[in-house]
Amino acid sequence: MAAPTLPTLPPPFVNIEGLVNLRAVGGFAAPKTKPVILYRSAELSRITPKGKEQLQALGNHDVFDFRADDEIASYKPPAPDVPGVKFHRTPVAEDWGYDPASTAARMQSFVNNERAMFVKMNSEILETAGPAFEKVLRYMVENPSEPCLIHCTVRKDRTGIFTALVLSILGVPDDEITVKYALSTPALKPVMPIIIARFKQKVGDLENWDGFNNLLSSKYAFFLTPVQYGIDENPNLNRPENMLAILQMVREKYGGAERWILSNTTLAAVDLETLRNTYLV
Repeated sequence: MAAPTLPTLPPPFVNIEGLVNLRAVGGFAAPKTKPVILYRSAELSRITPKGKEQLQALGNHDVFDFRADDEIASYKPPAPDVPGVKFHRTPVAEDWGYDPASTAARMQSFVNNERAMFVKMNSEILETAGPAFEKVLRYMVENPSEPCLIHCTVRKDRTGIFTALVLSILGVPDDEITVKYALSTPALKPVMPIIIARFKQKVGDLENWDGFNNLLSSKYAFFLTPVQYGIDENPNLNRPENMLAILQMVREKYGGAERWILSNTTLAAVDLETLRNTYLV
């Protein structure tokens, strides 16, 4: 499939040729944060030579890859070679299983109650994400003047929950976190045919596509149909309340973002205070 033409998007998006859904996280007004806390994006395998130069010019020297090894082997999107940029393998949800049967089963689970499954999926991420998230948090503590880039495959669940944890410990309100979380819609729309093509190649045709559509519609203001493999506009499908449900789950199940970090990593309260002193202005 030919590479799609990516739209030029306004800030907080950063337009780099061949890199999808890259944006700066930061610039909150209350509490006031630095303009850039970190960067987040989809996987970088389609970045062009010009895009590599743009990434270098951005001053980003460290990229943390949340994709599982099996996921990389399955979809075969290699990390690019960008001089001056170090790629850190930081797998999250390594034990999920990315074989066709496991992937299809996850899609099927979204048929009846996508919000409950979306929350459950993110809770499962948090059960094993401590070591991976710690690497990024430790980097942020030790390199306050060098924002890193985090990514998974399409920049959704793993980068989304990590970013939500960071913003929560900085005191950013839930509604602000949700607004930023929903910005993926315009950025991902042009590449959704690629995502569906990858999925179809991996698992074939599903008897029931409702689960896949529900998974997408739980995050974005569009979804794909099994008939046309295209984009159907439907503004009623964007469900930011799903992210609010995740934040509520973090509080109810784990005692909040700070307690999750202190319980699942070796970071101490003083490290979290360093993050606040670094990124709050």
